[in-house]
Amino acid sequence: MSFTSDIKQEIANVKLEKHCQKAQLSALMLLCSSLTISKGDLGLLVRSESATSSKRSMYLLKSLYDVDTILQVAKKTNLKKNNVYTIEVEKNGKQILEDLGLYSQRGLESHPSYDIIMRNCCASSYLAGAFLAYGSCNDPQNPNYHLEIALQEIEYANFIVKLISRFDIQAKIAKRRSRYVVYLKKADYVSGFLALIGAHDAMMRFEDERIARDLKNSVSRIDNCEIANVEKSIRAGQKQIATIQKIREYGRFEKLPEKLRSVADIRERYPEASLLELCDAYQKNYGEAISKSGMKHRLNKIESYADSLED
Repeated sequence: MSFTSDIKQEIANVKLEKHCQKAQLSALMLLCSSLTISKGDLGLLVRSESATSSKRSMYLLKSLYDVDTILQVAKKTNLKKNNVYTIEVEKNGKQILEDLGLYSQRGLESHPSYDIIMRNCCASSYLAGAFLAYGSCNDPQNPNYHLEIALQEIEYANFIVKLISRFDIQAKIAKRRSRYVVYLKKADYVSGFLALIGAHDAMMRFEDERIARDLKNSVSRIDNCEIANVEKSIRAGQKQIATIQKIREYGRFEKLPEKLRSVADIRERYPEASLLELCDAYQKNYGEAISKSGMKHRLNKIESYADSLED
């Protein structure tokens, strides 16, 4: 199963109060249903390519309205040949949509009435329904964090963005062919949205992968930094040893002050050591403590002395 399927399966199993059930069903019906005329009565036809969202729609319809439903499964004729699940409700379609805040004297509404999503718990259940219908999320192993809900109308996309913003999550809209995609890119927003719609196990999996990736990247950065420091120390050591050898070639090594000769001796004995390691070696061999700045100063004095030999 994909990560998206896992999310949908999880939120479809969340137990809701009746008012939250109504909010979730409102989203599913707005996105997946159409009115039909059957035996002189208005019915509903609910279509989805997701078995999970279809089962959830059937459960909510029966729980809230105790209606008889007919489920049919067919295969699409395109290349993917996905299953299409169709739920038929032969009676009371108009009354159901009215109760879900989707039908009024003006006819079908483009979004639910405010009383359906007034409570925050109902708003989050509504968003869970929208995700069940047309949502998807990248696998957390993918470093490109992305969660989206693909919608038909720009007005409804704006409504979903506004609803999400109620929970301090910033969503954006992009046009993709004939659809308007409400999407989240930031990891914190994706994680927050998963928790909001009740997909807590999926959120924990997302966070585990995210933390593991961030830790791996941090370790990699530290390793790269340490490698760079080692390489820098080696290059500095090679340059300093070449300087000391130059002084020896000029026969002037013994002319150096004793403290500079001692530092030169330590540098030649430990050619790849860092400044701190040179300080430790100096103290062990000569019984005198020296700071990094002191060591660096003496090495610079040696270099200046070697440069003066060319004058």
